[in-house]
Amino acid sequence: MTDSAGRTDRGAALFDLDGTLVDTNYLHTLAWWQALRQYGHVVPMARIHHAVGMGADRLLDAVLGSERRRDEDESVADAHSTLYAVWYDVLPAFEAAADLLRAVAARGWQIVLASSAAEEEVAAIRKRLDADDVIAAATSGGDVDSTKPAPDLVESALRAVDADPADAVFVGDTVWDVEAAGRAGVPCVGLTTGGTSARELEDAGAVVVYEDARTLLRHLDSSPLSRPPSARAQASGS
Repeated sequence: MTDSAGRTDRGAALFDLDGTLVDTNYLHTLAWWQALRQYGHVVPMARIHHAVGMGADRLLDAVLGSERRRDEDESVADAHSTLYAVWYDVLPAFEAAADLLRAVAARGWQIVLASSAAEEEVAAIRKRLDADDVIAAATSGGDVDSTKPAPDLVESALRAVDADPADAVFVGDTVWDVEAAGRAGVPCVGLTTGGTSARELEDAGAVVVYEDARTLLRHLDSSPLSRPPSARAQASGS
């Protein structure tokens, strides 16, 4: 876990990375498809894409079934990581992703990148985002025991800035993001840029869904990220 700013009592805006701030869900889908084929598993890409956002163990459960041969899981996951790493230098950040982070930070939120990806991948994404000046903390795979939809990732991100669930909002793009946030007691704002529909995100419990980072930025003042809860409470009590 890396911190680049001092901890305060401000609210925490937690951002998923893949599919939320960077356009990488389909790259992950392709890398998993190739890795699985290396080990003799021919799986439709649509099934893989639906599971992207889970950790490797849960994703393999989803695409191969829980009765699969688990002795090759680590090898398949390593193959995926190797195949995906070739994209590190060109990972495409979504338009306005960095602007969104800066605008949210300017409203008094602590920005936390909430990911269970490898540290190297998180570092590559941070480089592509070029917004470290407003990022208070970031999590990686070493910070969690169980991956989404378990709440561990969200809870780890909250601990990174000493924030309570009541003072936080999570922004993600998959039903697994929404479920993980909900289990941690944090409301989730959904984006459809990862390939999951607004209906699916809403059915999973997203409090509001936007098309992309730019749309959320445009509607920021009417969104759950308009101001941290503490600032809203102070305003209502004045």
